[in-house]
Amino acid sequence: MAHFGIITPPVSGHLHPFGALGRELVARGHRVTCLHMPDLEDQVRAEGLDFLPIGESDHPKGSLAESLAQLSRLDGHAGLRFTIRAVAQTSEMVLRDAPHAIRGAGIGALLVDQMEPAGGTVAERLGLPFITVCNALPIHRDPAVPPPFTNWRYCGGAWPRLRNRLGYAASGWMLRPLARTVARYREQWELPRMGSTEESFSRLAQIAQVPREFDFPRERSPENFHYVGPLRRPQPGTVPFPWERLDGRPLVYASLGTLQNRREDVFRSIAEACRDLDVQLAMSHGGGLTPEQVKRLPGNAIVVSYAPQLEVLARAQLTITHAGLNTVLDSLSQAVPMVAIPITYEQPAIARRIEWCGAGRIVPLGTLDAGRLREAARQVLLDPRCRLAALLMAETIRQAGGVRRAADIVEAQLSATSAQPASRAPLMY
Repeated sequence: MAHFGIITPPVSGHLHPFGALGRELVARGHRVTCLHMPDLEDQVRAEGLDFLPIGESDHPKGSLAESLAQLSRLDGHAGLRFTIRAVAQTSEMVLRDAPHAIRGAGIGALLVDQMEPAGGTVAERLGLPFITVCNALPIHRDPAVPPPFTNWRYCGGAWPRLRNRLGYAASGWMLRPLARTVARYREQWELPRMGSTEESFSRLAQIAQVPREFDFPRERSPENFHYVGPLRRPQPGTVPFPWERLDGRPLVYASLGTLQNRREDVFRSIAEACRDLDVQLAMSHGGGLTPEQVKRLPGNAIVVSYAPQLEVLARAQLTITHAGLNTVLDSLSQAVPMVAIPITYEQPAIARRIEWCGAGRIVPLGTLDAGRLREAARQVLLDPRCRLAALLMAETIRQAGGVRRAADIVEAQLSATSAQPASRAPLMY
């Protein structure tokens, strides 16, 4: 059996899908270890995986919470710039510390998030097979598809294609700090220079947790690219929820995920909008609000720090979301249409895909108020086309294969490469 190492960004939206894939591989007899800064140990072990700390020198305990607190107050391009700087620092940590840790732990293959290009370079340095996992929207450049950090609609024609090319060029410019970090280590390790982000992806397999029908149609998908749908598997433990408070009215579920969950103004708009609809609101704030802030919310919503999301969505008629990918995929898997309030990162692009597939509407953050949100929620609740689109997406997700198909791909590729192990370069600095 194999020992897999996971290299991922240090946020829940990426850790949870990796946790599901890791648990599936563990159930098949493999060992799975996540390498990261000490702050993530409890969360990784709660996912049922082993943990190997790296980065203690420059990422001591407590530093991640401080960084995420800063991030939770940012939106738009400010949030994106902050994230790029943070990713560059994390990549430096991975490149510096992961090779010796991986070798010492006896890890024989890597599962690398597409958003951490350092992972592919580390695998190449060690001569290890690795597989790329797209826990966010696929970031492959395609002339027909807008860059994943824009709110552009999908449409044909010469001008949109030119716009997309310019957008990819701009995103490449913004990502220069990250590219420089990786390039410095590749030069030091005498590895070939990379000309694009795609060169950091696996040549064995690339696995995306979006279903093909939710992504915009692509002209250039690698042959080793697999749409498998959401990576989900039952997690140890249960999350409590006051089910007895449900009163039979149509249920609206609201969440801003775990990174933008300190936006009291957005939570307030959601609560006020739903107060004047004939619905019951269940709101999960992910620990982002204080008890005093919760008390100030209008209406009589069920407000919890954390909710068993899939179980609540199984009873919901509508989701109000920041368009974080995991909440969106969970909603679609339960055939629940959405109103999206995208805040930053790829959320505007995910919201456009909700709109494009017909499963909901968008209320831009810059124009958000209770009245606009109430009207959008009413329209989605009353429009049978939104429910039908969500039902079609649920069936697509069911057929995509999910975490079992992802694990099948991982095992098949590892088996194909095990007969011809790659040579490993000595770790000399």
